[in-house]
Amino acid sequence: MYKTFVIGYNPKAHKMAEEIEKKANELARDGYRVLSFSITNSGKAIILADDGKDSTSPEEK
Repeated sequence: MYKTFVIGYNPKAHKMAEEIEKKANELARDGYRVLSFSITNSGKAIILADDGKDSTSPEEK
């Protein structure tokens, strides 16, 4: 299943990169795989991750 995570305001690129890397490593430890991320004009980042689990309920299979 997909899940999104928001990284707070970081106006400096180097600091933003550090925060994204930190969160990506945390997500990997928790079993997620980062699929994509976007930086917003407001200095925030949105990370899209997948936990590898099927989103289809057992009844639908």
